Amino acid sequence: MNIVINTESPEPLFAQLVDQIKQAVSRGHIKPGDQLPSIRQLGNDLEINNKTVAKAYALLERDAVIVAKGYRGSFIHPDAVKNCDIDIKGIAENKLAAVVQELKTLGVTDSELRLLFADIINKI
Repeated sequence: MNIVINTESPEPLFAQLVDQIKQAVSRGHIKPGDQLPSIRQLGNDLEINNKTVAKAYALLERDAVIVAKGYRGSFIHPDAVKNCDIDIKGIAENKLAAVVQELKTLGVTDSELRLLFADIINKI
């Protein structure tokens, strides 16, 4: 697996890492059951912060592209190929946009939306 991180890109480093791992899975360069490098190892190899790698791995695990097996490491999920096509962020964005549009139609201001959103996030 050859990962290249572009520190000059406006895309966040963790997002670049997630995209490249998903592409490698989709193209068959890494297969279900294959072990990924440890967070520390990949961070060192790419010369990026380990927290960046950890965030990418957490998102990949959320998307069921990888599975963490404790101290044994992270592995490509058995259903990773089909799960690479699921865009949870896009689904969330579409749902949130629909709710925001509905609230704006009711006359809720941008400032009110921001405050409400922050309040709700803090309560959950």
